[in-house]
Amino acid sequence: MTPDGFAHARRRAELAAALHAGAAGSAAPLGLGKRSSNLFRDRHEGAKHRLDLSGFCHVLDIDTAAGWVDVEGLTTYEQLVAQTLPRGVMPAVVPQLKTITVGGAAAGVGIEATSFRHGLVHDTLLELDVLLPDGEVLHCTPDNAHRDLFFGFPNSYGTLGYALRLRLRTLPVKPYVRVEHVRHELSGRFFGDLVTQSQGSADFVDGVVFGPQQQVINRASFVDAAPWLSDYSFKHIYYRSLLDKPVDYLTVHDYIWRWDTDWFWCSKNLYAQHPLVRRLLGKDRLNSRTYTRVMRWNARWGLTRRLARLRGRFTESVIQDVDIPIASAPAFLEFLMREIGILPIWICPVRGPAPGAEFTLYPLAPGSLYVNFGFWDVVETAVAHEPGHFNRLVEREVMRLGGIKSLYSDSFFTPDAFAQTYAMARYQALKAKYDPAGRMLGLYEKCVLRA
Repeated sequence: MTPDGFAHARRRAELAAALHAGAAGSAAPLGLGKRSSNLFRDRHEGAKHRLDLSGFCHVLDIDTAAGWVDVEGLTTYEQLVAQTLPRGVMPAVVPQLKTITVGGAAAGVGIEATSFRHGLVHDTLLELDVLLPDGEVLHCTPDNAHRDLFFGFPNSYGTLGYALRLRLRTLPVKPYVRVEHVRHELSGRFFGDLVTQSQGSADFVDGVVFGPQQQVINRASFVDAAPWLSDYSFKHIYYRSLLDKPVDYLTVHDYIWRWDTDWFWCSKNLYAQHPLVRRLLGKDRLNSRTYTRVMRWNARWGLTRRLARLRGRFTESVIQDVDIPIASAPAFLEFLMREIGILPIWICPVRGPAPGAEFTLYPLAPGSLYVNFGFWDVVETAVAHEPGHFNRLVEREVMRLGGIKSLYSDSFFTPDAFAQTYAMARYQALKAKYDPAGRMLGLYEKCVLRA
């Protein structure tokens, strides 16, 4: 065993002992003690026995020949990428924001521009070690005795256990990335071209809808050399370049984190796209970490909501990522334009899992192409609606079109609709097997009731 392996084993033993000691006689449900989170749903926090997993933040091993990396669950993708790139590889799917943890992406849903070929983060999992609520740690693979937990862990959001160690597939990289921005004016042709690009030789494919007649597909490939390099980490803003530059070049590091500097385009809500504000904030504060802190402060105190009410306006946050079958993507875009009105919209093609490797709680049709729509903003209206009105509209349309939505943000499903969408009968079987005492909250309690 390597020194890192010994240290990991020691942390596991200490955690198990602390879990047994701290939970003895406690009726409080288990929760994860974290300083930050990439969940965007208000929670009614009750008493919980919180586990400190902050020490599980190390990259344990990288095997470039075999194409995998071993990493602890609380490691951020920023930390992971910093260690893999010097070895000439990257995780097969790297979610867009630096603060997302590897374990969080596996327990939730992680996606990026490699997903058209490699699927979601959990599709790149080779094995994982899961801490159960009773302190036992299970080694889970696609073909061992705990394969049901391996395939049931994604989208369980810390209700079945916590990932202490994960093995992920990696991809070889080159120093630079060439990006082509292909513009479209008709949504039918835009989605048709998205299919074409998803069947092509590019290494990365994503897109942005700026308006009804303004869509861009970003087709990117690794290259060994670049005639010039763009830098979107401070003065310049990446998403604006999609309309200005037909071709662009970035270092592989800067391409991976191209969306983080401005949190896609959401930095506009902090006026951080103004040159003076950018200079005042400084390069080190232009990132998703800063914006998340401000957003959480605002959610707690409701400043923007109060200001809107003073203007006679009513607001609702609509922060959602949904996966829609490619054939229904034009219809869903038309719905978003008509009923929600948020722009821009991030578009990312994602391939369903390999046959026989379907994940229980996030069921996508094997091998099929889906389109992820990411839309994150506030809807303002002149009249009041019931709480969650626009989010409910989204949920109903996603279900009508045979899609599925991520659970990291506000959800309003009825118990029956949730059970139908997220395979609750199979989830309850997993819950009874791996958390028979109910020491962790249930998925509906956590993601819809916000317990």
